Amino acid sequence: MRIALQAAQDAAARGETPVGAVVVDPATGEVVSIGANGPIGAHDPTAHAEIVALRAAAARLGNYRLTDLTLVVTLEPCAMCAGAISHARIGRLVFGAEDPKGGAVVHGPKFFDQPTCHWRPQVVGGVLAAESSALLKGFFQARRKKTKD
Repeated sequence: MRIALQAAQDAAARGETPVGAVVVDPATGEVVSIGANGPIGAHDPTAHAEIVALRAAAARLGNYRLTDLTLVVTLEPCAMCAGAISHARIGRLVFGAEDPKGGAVVHGPKFFDQPTCHWRPQVVGGVLAAESSALLKGFFQARRKKTKD
């Protein structure tokens, strides 16, 4: 999660919403890929940290199936990212802060609980949630302050 938090900080430095993600091989502890939010800079609405990390992991491993890997992300994934996680067959999802407005794992549609979801990772939430939440809150407070000035 610390690596994902650093990726989130890197995203914030570029003016992107501070969300970071890491794909890890739990068997070896190897970091397979790192992703950070990038929709603004990439002009790509799908460039969420999770998608960036999943694409990089799949390209590196030469396989779109990431079955035995763990995805660590600083924020509860949205519906789009939950769908990608399911399609990639991620074995375990670990996330930091919950997202009551946009999350789709423990909030909103609860994607992995739906009968139409064909692959369900093990889910662990709340890991370094305070740090993840503080990074997001600080980012948006600074943006609101800039618009008031």
